[in-house]
Amino acid sequence: MGAASLPVICFAGPTGSGKTAIALMLAERLDGEVINADSRQVYADFPLICAQPTPGEQGRVPHHLYGFLSTDRKISAGQWGGLAAERVRQVLDRGKTPLLVGGTGMYFHALLHGIADIPPVDPAVSSSLEARVDAEGAPALHAELARHDPAYAVRIHPNDRQRIVRALEVLQGTGRPFSWWHENAMAPPLCKGPLLVLDARLPWLEPRLARRMDEMLAGGAIDEARRALSRCGDGRAPGWSAIGCAEAFAFLKGSINAAECRRLWLHNTRMYAKRQITWFRGRKEAVFLPPHDADAVLDAARRLRPGELG
Repeated sequence: MGAASLPVICFAGPTGSGKTAIALMLAERLDGEVINADSRQVYADFPLICAQPTPGEQGRVPHHLYGFLSTDRKISAGQWGGLAAERVRQVLDRGKTPLLVGGTGMYFHALLHGIADIPPVDPAVSSSLEARVDAEGAPALHAELARHDPAYAVRIHPNDRQRIVRALEVLQGTGRPFSWWHENAMAPPLCKGPLLVLDARLPWLEPRLARRMDEMLAGGAIDEARRALSRCGDGRAPGWSAIGCAEAFAFLKGSINAAECRRLWLHNTRMYAKRQITWFRGRKEAVFLPPHDADAVLDAARRLRPGELG
């Protein structure tokens, strides 16, 4: 670990596992500030659908990097890492504890292990791939990716348009697979600290996910999506790729009915949680903690935080 790495506490877990409530407790007890580490909670148009902390929750302790990006903009793990490191420095300068909270595994990986130093790719390559996705569909390009970069293809969903295009543009633009860059051209890590993960299993999560989704629907999720649609009507825009957003977009466009919207949303949420659980299970540095025991999480945070945090 490089000497310049910034001390942090990383707190992760699958969607619906109760991270927000425990993170607030951690921040209050550790004199900390919360920095978003979820790739969907960056979007301004979807605070409800993407389960951002509520204004009341964000008012309890300072929160950073939530809801700052418009639906039509994309952000890479490397770009997010730079923004997060900047916020970490600011929090440390205030004498506070930086607490990275979210469920996007690659964000934590970028911070704690560094990120591939991939050279810029000609925008024309990206445009060509975007046109191909429109014409052929994301699964077709995912199959192409699987032939050329199976190590990365297996990690992403066949409908994950944004990541498929990114991997193929790197392949075409550099001549090397995305996975090669991550194995052979890593920049130094920006941060150091424990990766605390809520050990939430699917049988425990499933009823919570269904209940939360129904609460979102009752609380105005479709109206939120309708307002977002008035600002960005391009279903290919990065913000619309989030689970819940994509299904709401299809419903508002008349492609599916309300029942199918709910069914797909719940199914895709469950599958996403399953992928998250698998990803975190593969992290050697992960410290797994019971999702129903906030005190155990606090004890681990105190015990494992870097010495520079006090």
